[in-house]
Amino acid sequence: MTLVQLLKILFILLQLIVAVYLLVPFTALLFRGIRQLLRARNKIDKKPVLYGKDFTFYFIVTAHEETAFIPPLLDSIRRQTYGNQLTYIVADCCDPSANFDDGKTITLYPATPLNSKIRSIEYAMAAFRSIPDAVIILDADNLIHPGFLSEMNTFFKKGYQVVQANFKAKNTDTPFARMDSMGDLFNFFVEREMRMEAGLSSAIWGAGIAFDYKLYQGIRYKDYLGGFDKKLQVHLASQVKQIAFAKDAVLYDEKISDGKALEKQRTRWISSQFKYQMENVRFLLKALKELNMNRVYFGFINIRPPLFILLALALVFMTANIFLSVYTSIAWALLLFLFLFSFISIIRIQSKDNRYLKTLLNIPQFIFRQVVAAVKIKKASKSFLKTTHTQVIYISDILEKKTTSR
Repeated sequence: MTLVQLLKILFILLQLIVAVYLLVPFTALLFRGIRQLLRARNKIDKKPVLYGKDFTFYFIVTAHEETAFIPPLLDSIRRQTYGNQLTYIVADCCDPSANFDDGKTITLYPATPLNSKIRSIEYAMAAFRSIPDAVIILDADNLIHPGFLSEMNTFFKKGYQVVQANFKAKNTDTPFARMDSMGDLFNFFVEREMRMEAGLSSAIWGAGIAFDYKLYQGIRYKDYLGGFDKKLQVHLASQVKQIAFAKDAVLYDEKISDGKALEKQRTRWISSQFKYQMENVRFLLKALKELNMNRVYFGFINIRPPLFILLALALVFMTANIFLSVYTSIAWALLLFLFLFSFISIIRIQSKDNRYLKTLLNIPQFIFRQVVAAVKIKKASKSFLKTTHTQVIYISDILEKKTTSR
């Protein structure tokens, strides 16, 4: 085989891989439509209860420099309809005069700055007074729905050991906040909700992830600067049959409000994705060897590049094939259309807020900021890139707003 022939094969193979990635959202939409036609029950509804006991949950709240968001979060935890829980707050580099302790809350003030979410989690676990059934990771700016813990308990009673919560936006007042929220609406539908219904492991997030305490033991990170969820999801997926997704366990997350905040956030995310890329490749190769299709799919999606890179590759292939094969170029144009159609349809399914449709016109600006973020990924390997938050809001305000908007 000549070098030219080898390059041609690699070019075709790369096109096939990118094409499959682009078809995933449309396939998820099609799967949802078929389930609706068949009136299929949700997977969790069909699963029997395996344990009669109620599970004990420990929240770990990682706070860094900011304490203004802790009272609203604790208020949402205290409003839970399920009470078998304890909260550990790691107040790193925070004012020690701000004490949040009560019968169900323990505040920890590290003597030496941790400057790391990973270190904060490990610091909290080292301080546990007893061993819980499960641990739930929260960020200080999060809020949780009153039924959050009750829903998590239901999943654990049915035998799941790792459960990812659903995400909804605390704020959608700026175009960047809505674009950030659209990313969640899209990704949570494709990579969590539909995977759950197909019996596949859901992707996890850096917050709202509940896992059996024993499963965390033995995990080793490359460093403490980021990639907590990227490493954790491979670690957990290797140990359980399925990572579940609890659609009704809702966590409200603050969305970024401007372009600079987006760049900082995505620089950290893109850096952590590439940092653990080889680990994802090893996970995929092992899954292929074991013929475990659930893990094969999980690993295949994990090695996918960020969407803006994927779309750029698709445009390059469409343009290149104008000179190589007009029919292939047309096929790429169709694939891009199907992806765009799927994206808009999923956003519409997930939210009836008409502002999202108008915000679609700002997507090129959103993509540009991600390109800038990708150029800066070396910064994430040298420093702790912290996202600044501004939305101090209580769960009662969010729930009241939802009630009045109906």
